[in-house]
Amino acid sequence: MQNPIKAVVFDLGGVLIDWNPLHLYRQLLPDEATARRFLDEICTPDWNRQMDAGRPFAEAVAELSGRHPQHEALISAFHTRWPDMLGGAIEGTVAILDELHGEGVALHAISNWSAETFPVARERYPFLARFDVLIVSGERKLAKPDPAIFELFLAEAGLLAGECVFIDDNADNIATAAQLGFHAIRFHDAVELAVELRQLGLLGSAGPTTP
Repeated sequence: MQNPIKAVVFDLGGVLIDWNPLHLYRQLLPDEATARRFLDEICTPDWNRQMDAGRPFAEAVAELSGRHPQHEALISAFHTRWPDMLGGAIEGTVAILDELHGEGVALHAISNWSAETFPVARERYPFLARFDVLIVSGERKLAKPDPAIFELFLAEAGLLAGECVFIDDNADNIATAAQLGFHAIRFHDAVELAVELRQLGLLGSAGPTTP
């Protein structure tokens, strides 16, 4: 029977790219605990999602600095030193991406990412050119887990949800994708992902196993 899956859709940060604000704030604050507390209490994930959804960095930084003037320099660094939050590619997952490409599987991506900073990633990670449809939330003013961004992707890719595997490290995003009918895989590491993709018939029996 023909495999009904026609495409694999990747998240980027935490799946293919090691993006983590701690890479920066470990440099700016005296210890790990202080850095984590700052990111939990001031430059929070919810605040970062505003930029992912299209809010200009300058506006968001000014508003947050007004509420926490004692942290103005640290808040500003979230924008001015944003590239320091990028680590390397997650090589095990990139190897899977390359093998899928070699197998002729259609490759796409849906990423929560600011339109202002995504050009840095495009330049740094050549494998991003593999994707036929790449939905960047900040460019579309929509962000996961809003079902609308998934529906936008399906319309642009000309696919049904049941024809797609969606891979993300975020549980809320996975839940939305599953509700819409995607074959949703919660990403933990490349070894586990390779096993799941082999079970779906998308990778050969000796697919990538490097974490």
